Amino acid sequence: MSVYDTIIIGGGPAGLSAGLYAARAGMKSLLLEKSFVGGQAITTDKVENYPGFPEPISGMKIIQNMEEQARKYDLAIELQGVKSVECRHKTDFHIHLEDGRDLTGRTIIAATGTSPVPLGVPGEEEFTGRGVSYCATCDGPLFRERHIMVVGGGNAALEEAIFLTRFAQKVTIVHRRDAFRADKILQNRAFQNPKIHFLWNSVVQEIRGDSQVREIKVQNLADQSLVDHRVDGLFIYIGSKPNTAWLPSAVELNPQGFIITDEKLSTTLPGIFAAGDCRQKPLRQIVTAASDGALAGMMAYHYLQENT
Repeated sequence: MSVYDTIIIGGGPAGLSAGLYAARAGMKSLLLEKSFVGGQAITTDKVENYPGFPEPISGMKIIQNMEEQARKYDLAIELQGVKSVECRHKTDFHIHLEDGRDLTGRTIIAATGTSPVPLGVPGEEEFTGRGVSYCATCDGPLFRERHIMVVGGGNAALEEAIFLTRFAQKVTIVHRRDAFRADKILQNRAFQNPKIHFLWNSVVQEIRGDSQVREIKVQNLADQSLVDHRVDGLFIYIGSKPNTAWLPSAVELNPQGFIITDEKLSTTLPGIFAAGDCRQKPLRQIVTAASDGALAGMMAYHYLQENT
């Protein structure tokens, strides 16, 4: 069985940063990513608040640079999902992979991020990939000169709605309240964009179509009226949930499922650290994920120094 000083689970900014710092510290390090390196960061078209880049840079470019830098220091990266982790000793963790193999890590860094929260309405699951999407960067070009809806009121919803106006003829934002919680700069851009329209105090009740989304039933919460809107696509941004189901039960989570850590990013199970969006924290950004990763990588290094 292969043994590593640290196994990082998750290949977004937090995982890549943790891998960079751990590998540079001389640790035999492996990063496991279930789907594709970069996580949700690569779906961001323009990052305007990453320190050191006065001009916007794409999330994809940031990730490419991070991966290249980490590999330069011999971080091993493997595309493979994790089923579960078993703790046998404070420096002996067995990782059970989805392909049936087992690996051993002397420490673990959880950096698995989050996944989009679904609306949970009729038609959503049926039409996912056929008009229902959670990624404008991925699917926006499919909706040239079409009418699409975006659900949500935070930064992600407005950022993606603005991005979608590059392709769509009309973008309607549906929000359950009468004001957005997104940053003011994004609100101003959305309000000033002639392609963006708004449905306030409204919620999606049903998604309909044939081989593709054709119609969205929307309810106005003020008067309870129902209106059918002819649209070609629906992009959903109502929040995210942490990818933490694989963790041992000894790792304490908050009621929403996010990992609870101390100031050294250690979890309640010694030897397991957490970094990035899967961790309980007040701000989830690429820069905070990278910062978490750096600290987690070094704390894993010091943990081994103190316990071996």
